[in-house]
Amino acid sequence: MILKNLLRRKFRTLLTILGIAIGVAAIISLGSLASGLQAGYNSMLTGSKADLIISQPNSIDIAYSSVDEKVGEKLKTMPEVSEFSGMIQGFTQAEGEPLFFVFGYPKDSFLIDRFIIKDGFSLNSSEAKKVKGNPILLGSAAAEVFKKSPGDSLRLTGSLYRVVGIYETGDAFEDAGALLNLDDAQTLLGKPRQVSLYYIKLSDPKLRDRFVAKAEREWSDLSISGTKEFAENQTFIEYLKGYVWVIGGLAIIIGGVSMMNSQLMSIFERTREIGVLRAVGWSHWRILWMILGESIFVCLSGGLIGTGIGWLTIYGLSKITVAFRMGNSRISSDLIVQAFSTVIILGIVGGLYPAWRASRLHPIEALRYEGGGGGKVHRLPIGGMAVQSLWQRTTRTILTLTVIGITVGAIMALEGMIRGMKADMNRMFIGTDMQILIRQSDIADTSLSAIDERIGDKIAAYPEVSTISGILLTAIMMPDTGGFFMIFGAAPNEQAIKRYKIIEGNTLSTNRQIMIGKYMADTLNKQVGDTIDLMGSRFKIVGRYESSVSWEEMGGVLTIRDAQIFIGRPRKVTMYGVTLKDPSQAEEVVEKINREFPEVHATLSGEFTNDMPDFKNSEGMISVISMLAIIVGGVGVLNTMLMSVFERTREIGVLRALGWRRRAILKMILQESVILGLLGGGAGIFIAFLLGFLMTQASGFGAALKTSWELDVFIRAIMVAFILGLLGGLYPAFRATRLLPVEALRYE
Repeated sequence: MILKNLLRRKFRTLLTILGIAIGVAAIISLGSLASGLQAGYNSMLTGSKADLIISQPNSIDIAYSSVDEKVGEKLKTMPEVSEFSGMIQGFTQAEGEPLFFVFGYPKDSFLIDRFIIKDGFSLNSSEAKKVKGNPILLGSAAAEVFKKSPGDSLRLTGSLYRVVGIYETGDAFEDAGALLNLDDAQTLLGKPRQVSLYYIKLSDPKLRDRFVAKAEREWSDLSISGTKEFAENQTFIEYLKGYVWVIGGLAIIIGGVSMMNSQLMSIFERTREIGVLRAVGWSHWRILWMILGESIFVCLSGGLIGTGIGWLTIYGLSKITVAFRMGNSRISSDLIVQAFSTVIILGIVGGLYPAWRASRLHPIEALRYEGGGGGKVHRLPIGGMAVQSLWQRTTRTILTLTVIGITVGAIMALEGMIRGMKADMNRMFIGTDMQILIRQSDIADTSLSAIDERIGDKIAAYPEVSTISGILLTAIMMPDTGGFFMIFGAAPNEQAIKRYKIIEGNTLSTNRQIMIGKYMADTLNKQVGDTIDLMGSRFKIVGRYESSVSWEEMGGVLTIRDAQIFIGRPRKVTMYGVTLKDPSQAEEVVEKINREFPEVHATLSGEFTNDMPDFKNSEGMISVISMLAIIVGGVGVLNTMLMSVFERTREIGVLRALGWRRRAILKMILQESVILGLLGGGAGIFIAFLLGFLMTQASGFGAALKTSWELDVFIRAIMVAFILGLLGGLYPAFRATRLLPVEALRYE
């Protein structure tokens, strides 16, 4: 009977299933990316057959870990060590791919044998040494996406490499990347004489404890762990999973509210039918389980279809982007269990109230039901027919407003957060009175920017330049708080450090000192004179500062030299800030720098954040979320308005019989839909403020998530709400105009 009931309203059922399926597809496709990355890390690390790994502690990801090659020189002398190999990993841009992983190994590494050459030659072959340009091996998946063969060239972050061979390892993560000689990878990633980690093979497993004790004494600032343990502690993957659930969860919630709305409308339509069932002896519980079963069936159907859509999405994107090749286009059983557990809970929660309401109907009252809203008619003293119709069906209206409100509110909150971060960044740079900012060109993330100080020295010699300041930026994890610790590097005597307002203590005067932000000092309960341990390195706190930039207070300032050593980039800076003798020459100097130094990208300080790859990627994320939310929210509004037309078939028939033209019917239904959309937009603004507040309360990093509300954000929110209402009402309005008066009046 459950299936029969659902098939009676095929279009409504299909719309509800589609809304849920989109949410499941988002969880499946993006979750597969995160799971594939985690599986790739596990395979790469455990497949090395190494016993231990030495790395920089509390790094967000392998790509951000830096270990000096001097460690390798010491490992040679340790009798417990059978073999060892350094490895550097990082990500860069590659011919349209914003995130492309590269790996670097020494020529004599015991791990090189894992890279089986399927076409071309190895990096150490005589043929590779004869090619013009730096040789590179491409993974088979990457070669397929880029359509590259041995002999072709590949551009990475502005540098040209020659493909000498295609390899396979059996690990989808590695096969979607590229292999370089260690020194070439270090140059590409801006980390000379640094590796991400060292793989250690012991001469005897029984010597593990002795080696670990010796290594911890020798390198107290490094972390020694097993390969499996190291793979499980990669924070980057956890944040990627969080991103998956933000997008998928948003779509699931919107789809769930739409389903509850649909089920509630189904009960109104079937009131007399339910009365008959009660009259022939059906119990309250049997009615409840029937309606609840329908809800669960709809959600499970949405889960199945969503899984199919998710797989098709993965398969399609894996043909055009390397990111989705990391998971080898597979959907893990764990991911399917998570998705279906979510939709089953959604079916129960979303169907519980409609099922309870149906079970409480009295047989006699249900049999007397003549259609409409299912209760007493309520009228407002103001408003036309469109407003009165919405008011008479309060439950349906509230649920639809919730769908639109969540859609608009989520989009607004995310955009407000990004705007807030950009505003903070602008205040940070403009507050230094520097007219020009410079970063490395063609990078995937600003924190990966690495500019050679020799370029800074040459720019400093320009006659137009008054001062130039090097700046270093990075972030680490703080195990005590579970949040980020932002690290800024600045020279004590340069312009960049002057923007920090010291409220206690002094500014930096030498190395091994740190100025700490007030927020972080209060969080860690640190005072001037205390020491702080950052990834095994100790610094003395000489000052506390305040800043109008929230995330600047979530960290500390080191000398430029300490910061360079800390992140493994000697003689490199993340960016340069330039102050001119004559600020009116700023545009000319920007053009001059970009012309003479193609490896960097200079821009006016006020335009710097708009050109940052970080914010471009974030804006792309918002676009994806917005599109997804609008599709699911639009399906919800369409479903609601369609139910309204079904419910009011006889009413529309009366209006047509009284002489209303089709255009008038169309206008009335569209007015309802648009009013519903605009009211939902107002609710969405309230929800956005609430979400913005909740984000700032997040432990560890909430202080950095301040929102910035600008007029165009509100205008865009209202436009989204208007579009949701308009698009959601178009088909139902058209359907209403096609009703013939005689048939409509006969509708039961």
